[in-house]
Amino acid sequence: MTRPATTPDHRPRTSDPNPGAADRTAGVPRQAGAARRPDVARPPAGRPARTAVAAHLVGRALRRLPLDVNTGPTRGPETPGRPDITLHDPDAFFRRIGRDGLIGFGESYMAGEWDSDDLTGLLTVLATHVDDLVPAPLRGLRPLWVSARPGRDRNTRRGARENIHRHYDLSNDLFASFLDPTLSYSSAVFTAFPARAEDLPAAQHRKIDRLLDLAHVTDGTELLEIGTGWGELALRAAARGARVTTLTLSAEQAELARARIHAAGLTDRVDVQLRDYRDAEGRYDAVVSVEMIEAVGAEYWPSYFAALRGALRPGGRVALQSITMGHRQMRNTAATHTWISKYVFPGGLIPSRRAITEHAAAAGLRTVSDEGFAEHYAQTLRLWRERFTASRQTVTDLGFDTVFQRLWEFYLAYSEAGFRSRYLDVRQIVLAEKPPTAERS
Repeated sequence: MTRPATTPDHRPRTSDPNPGAADRTAGVPRQAGAARRPDVARPPAGRPARTAVAAHLVGRALRRLPLDVNTGPTRGPETPGRPDITLHDPDAFFRRIGRDGLIGFGESYMAGEWDSDDLTGLLTVLATHVDDLVPAPLRGLRPLWVSARPGRDRNTRRGARENIHRHYDLSNDLFASFLDPTLSYSSAVFTAFPARAEDLPAAQHRKIDRLLDLAHVTDGTELLEIGTGWGELALRAAARGARVTTLTLSAEQAELARARIHAAGLTDRVDVQLRDYRDAEGRYDAVVSVEMIEAVGAEYWPSYFAALRGALRPGGRVALQSITMGHRQMRNTAATHTWISKYVFPGGLIPSRRAITEHAAAAGLRTVSDEGFAEHYAQTLRLWRERFTASRQTVTDLGFDTVFQRLWEFYLAYSEAGFRSRYLDVRQIVLAEKPPTAERS
């Protein structure tokens, strides 16, 4: 496993997994995990009518897509180049979808009720044809089978701390098992495709350097970073001579970021604060925030952009890196409890470009530049997924059971498919203060 660059006195601590991770006894994972994941451990009680409707609609949709569909232990003829889906327990598969839609689809994978020899390829086909999965006349019935987001996931100050803890405080060692040595957990920028594993550290530095350039960070710049990660951007900015204040709500990330900054001899240039972005203090020459807005939640986007504007000195710049989706898709997702919000990023929502522009403008910021690079995120996620798959024994030794590993594999493949299908994009956006409105004579 790739270890973070720490001194012996600052070895990353493995925290207990969140409620979606393994039950453990003396470090040995239990595979059932019923108490922690009851919705995965057993299929829902049968509702024959809903199960029959799901079997008819989903079964028909799968057969119409460029997929090979297999049911039970016998595999049918395979078409070269086409991904497959094998239903080991069709009844449980359709019962879950009949009750919980796409949440049930993901939980069925976690439970081992279906598999694919090309999971990312399968999910890419589904993402590309997402509007074809339910017949048009029935799409208006969507509210009958989707769940509303639970109120406990709201990103109040307390809720935001808990939501961040549930993902980013899983274990520093878990993230180190599939990230590259820079510990960068956001899209890299490559110079050639297909990207190789050995290209990833340089590609992550290229992404960081581009953001710092966009924000005009140089020697003497006072920089605010919202969303520390494990400290690589702060290290890179400090090496340029900037003075960096970086904010995070993750205790695990803050501890390791401080250790890495100490090891680099840059503690006099970087201040890591365990602080909510809404409580940021001071004004800065530049603000950088990398894939942080997705965790804020639509309810709090006005507060987020107000914090960006409030932290900026006259003439300063904000450089954002954000995942985006189409505006209509964002509106549909905003009030919906999804598999990602249930198991991976509680309280999160990916914005649209329109939402970013409108909320930035309302806060007094204008868009200076906006560049997308979705194919680079697909490559980044592929490399993470391959590293995670190769590190299964390490992940098991950390106490994460089979169901958690299938959860994480599905999450990485699901995300990669979103970028491969262009359902998702990732963009680097520069914002600056709006010029004062000229007074009319």
